[in-house]
Amino acid sequence: MKKHSALLTAGLVALSIAQMANAKNNEVYLYTWTEYVPEGLLDEFTKQTGIKVIVSSLESNETMYAKLKTLGNDGGYDVIAPTSYFVSKMAREGMLKELDHSQLPVIKELDPNMLDRPYDKGNKYSLPQLFGATGIAYNTETQDPSKFQSWGDLWNANFKGKVQMLDDPRELFNVALLKLGQDPNTKDPKVLQQAYDELLKLRPNILSFISDNPASTFISGETDIGLLWNGSVRIAKNEGAKIDTVYPKEGTVLWIDNLAIPKNAKNVENAHKLINYLLSADVAEKLTLSIGYPTSNLVALKRLPAELTQDKATFLAQDVLDRSQWQLDVGEVIDLYESYYQKLKAAK
Repeated sequence: MKKHSALLTAGLVALSIAQMANAKNNEVYLYTWTEYVPEGLLDEFTKQTGIKVIVSSLESNETMYAKLKTLGNDGGYDVIAPTSYFVSKMAREGMLKELDHSQLPVIKELDPNMLDRPYDKGNKYSLPQLFGATGIAYNTETQDPSKFQSWGDLWNANFKGKVQMLDDPRELFNVALLKLGQDPNTKDPKVLQQAYDELLKLRPNILSFISDNPASTFISGETDIGLLWNGSVRIAKNEGAKIDTVYPKEGTVLWIDNLAIPKNAKNVENAHKLINYLLSADVAEKLTLSIGYPTSNLVALKRLPAELTQDKATFLAQDVLDRSQWQLDVGEVIDLYESYYQKLKAAK
């Protein structure tokens, strides 16, 4: 799932436009998170349809949004993977195409609890793919989980220069706002000022900001404390990392990564076919087995081994869900989040 990069180099934009202008009927352009396309996942789609999938790696919702804005009518991504709160933002700004549900029979297999959410009533613009949440991950051989029962524990001076953060303004502010007992979806500038001041106190403890494959540093041993998404914890475990996660007493923030079609997609029919394929039971099962995020496909969910579904780092316990909140679109106030975030990253 999820950094803000409003500026793109002219060369990159030109290259993207040139590539997408050549879109053909036997191609479809997919723009999704790095971990969401494990090796071989798309092979069967091409065999079945003859359609070649060209994949671009999505680093964050903010980068995706900025890129699509920059490309404008020359855009050409056919399927994108926005997180829930960005679906509502992009739909509101006319950036998404309405889905043709008649071309998406897979809908009948999807979890009703993940459909018709407030960010997209009636799933007019998106369909859910994977469920996510953020916790405090730690190396089980070097760290004591009792030290991470509250988000405020990350401020412990003993963790100076040791904590990896997700490179995402909302994720950082979620931590501070929950610590302060505030709404993580606040639009109140005064509350955001308080959260920023709190994050400045945390800044000496921050080792790095990373959102593109954040599990990699736990796998390599470069990091042993930090924020991770539930699926990233599973990815690290699959690679043999000694890792687990805590969901603090204040709860966490929940989100869904979705599949959607940009307004200016060139291959709309192929886009529907790809969405239907990616959400199908066989593919959804393979993806969750590979990266851990709970799938929206109920048929696939029933096939998953208990060893995975009973791992509370990945499939959150009910008591954690009960004390957690959904991440929502904060409208234009996101600019204030971003401004504070950039100042925080530049601070020493």
